[in-house]
Amino acid sequence: MPAELGELALRLIRIPSESGSEAAIADFVEERLRRLEFLEVSRLGDAVVARSDFGRGRRVLLAGHLDTVPDTVPAQPAELVDGAVTGRGAVDMKGGVAVLLRLAEHAVRTAGHDCTLVFYDQEEVGSHRSGMNRLSRLHPELLRADAAILLEPTGGWLEPGCQGSLRVSATFRGRAAHTARPWQGVNAVEVALPALERCTAHKPEVVTLDGLRYPQALQVVGVAAGGDSNVVPDRCVVHLNARYAPNRAKAEVLAELRELLGPDATDLDVTLDSPAAPPALDHPVLTRLSELVEGRVRPKLGWTDVGRLAALGIPAANFGPGDPELAHGPRERVGLAELAEAYEALEKVISG
Repeated sequence: MPAELGELALRLIRIPSESGSEAAIADFVEERLRRLEFLEVSRLGDAVVARSDFGRGRRVLLAGHLDTVPDTVPAQPAELVDGAVTGRGAVDMKGGVAVLLRLAEHAVRTAGHDCTLVFYDQEEVGSHRSGMNRLSRLHPELLRADAAILLEPTGGWLEPGCQGSLRVSATFRGRAAHTARPWQGVNAVEVALPALERCTAHKPEVVTLDGLRYPQALQVVGVAAGGDSNVVPDRCVVHLNARYAPNRAKAEVLAELRELLGPDATDLDVTLDSPAAPPALDHPVLTRLSELVEGRVRPKLGWTDVGRLAALGIPAANFGPGDPELAHGPRERVGLAELAEAYEALEKVISG
């Protein structure tokens, strides 16, 4: 079985699928799924959803994205080397997609749970373009499930839930003047400085949920002010990114940011709102997976589409083959043993 998974992963890697150019790989996946008469297959753009409906147990959703990052970093050729598959997307996440396809072809029919398999496009680019975003907005009925597992590369660890991510822009106002006569104006950068100092000094608490420690973070990621070098800037925009624990709501985080920024921040615009997902390790499907990985459970630091699934009320976790440290780089490789281990664990999860 490891050899078959490796060969399937190689076939997927050899189909170029940079974000926005997933038609060929979506065709490949759709064609294989439509051979399976027990699956109801839907194609929406370059996202493919396949559902079994035997009326068994719970419904488990398994998902993976079809796209890779752009060809900006040289990648190894797609080949089998020393028991591992190499090439662009081997880790993120065509190894995981190979596991999903093989589960569809060899495990879903006899599974103890009904399954929904989601193969989606444009995960590696802006959230608004994501195939999962499109599905959740336009066809949430296709995503309904009792629990979900996203096959992001985790090195075989179970990473339940995820941090939330909130990006905001705060505007500080001054009054323009010639730099030769600055006393006639008010420098908006100087108006913003106290808020910048408060934000950079802020140390959010570490939150523990289900025994997992979720550090939080607030970073100033950009400051924009001024135009002509001989003009005192009358406007300064500060860009912040807050990463927050899964037990917190957007409104609470926004209130904290408003307090840190203070009354001089005249506008606070949310430019990205990616909701957190709770660990939900008490759900039977995720409990079963945590047992199978024998304690290899850690918090997800960062945001993935489990946040989008959790927003639909679906307990969700990240679990997939491949070392995430190798993703998006020139040394992407995933071992045949890693593919087999992920397949075997998920086969047992859907068996009920």
